[in-house]
Amino acid sequence: MQTFSSREFNQRTSQAQKAAQTAPVFITKRGKPDLVLISHAEYLRLSGKPQSALDVLKSIEADAADIDLDIPPRSTAQRPAVEFE
Repeated sequence: MQTFSSREFNQRTSQAQKAAQTAPVFITKRGKPDLVLISHAEYLRLSGKPQSALDVLKSIEADAADIDLDIPPRSTAQRPAVEFE
């Protein structure tokens, strides 16, 4: 776990991002904890959201099954031919 002041974070963003892949990074403001930088995978784990693309597709499929669409049949009327001059 690493701690960066807000000034250090602004100067060394890339280093903070790399550190956040393995552990939370604390960012302080005027010496007091202000923000926590975590990886996306850790965010998903903490929030309980799906973690894999397969889980995302499964959730979309489940939501789509509940949608009832009333689509009118396609018109069979012929449209007039287009004339180019």
